[in-house]
Amino acid sequence: MGEHEEKHEGSLMEKLAEKIHGHDSSSDSDNDKPSESSIKAKVFRLFGRERSVHHVFGGGKSADTFLWRNKKISAGVLGVATVIWVLFELLEYHLLTLVCHVLIFALVILFLWSNAYAFINKSPLCIPEVHIPKDPVIEFAEALRFESNLAFTVLRDIAPGRDLKKFLYVIAGLWILSIVGSWCNFVTLFYLVFVLLHSVPVLYEKYEDKVDPFAEKAMHEIKKQCAVFNAKVLSKIPRGPSKEKNKD
Repeated sequence: MGEHEEKHEGSLMEKLAEKIHGHDSSSDSDNDKPSESSIKAKVFRLFGRERSVHHVFGGGKSADTFLWRNKKISAGVLGVATVIWVLFELLEYHLLTLVCHVLIFALVILFLWSNAYAFINKSPLCIPEVHIPKDPVIEFAEALRFESNLAFTVLRDIAPGRDLKKFLYVIAGLWILSIVGSWCNFVTLFYLVFVLLHSVPVLYEKYEDKVDPFAEKAMHEIKKQCAVFNAKVLSKIPRGPSKEKNKD
């Protein structure tokens, strides 16, 4: 009986050791395999983004509008922008004229409505009060102030020409923007940008797996050409003193 118990205990110990060894080997093999997150991290995304398009646009109601999460709201916003563009561009309305006409129309409607309501119900109409909420206005002003200060800071850093490549990029971008501005006025340019924001992101989100490989090839070719231009032209142009030398 004693020998049988010892053999039984020995076999149990051997089985436990085999299980532990097998678990360790399987965990080592799992560690050797690349994780899904590391594989996804290697996938090229446009502009080097690591988040979804929805998160890039803030992930709130504005992102839902640009990406057509709620088609009624997105279509309504785009429709209002189109009506404003038609009024100012095609019908050549001026802002003051449009505001006055809208106010005249609203006052006439309220006058007729209140008098008809008083005639039918024998009691005056209670017109609801309209107030502009405080918090959204403050948030918009704070966001505008922050972005403006950030733009001024970037321009201040670029102006000395320490980073010549970035300096030339900004000059080229402003020059292209000035050419586009000469083709159309501010209202048309704003409307075109608004339409692009409501069309390009949603199309890119739908076909990003097809667009990103082409974008990767294009970015690789652009970087190659920029490296050649930098070696032949930019490296030979004298630059301003760097920040480290100024600190010394």
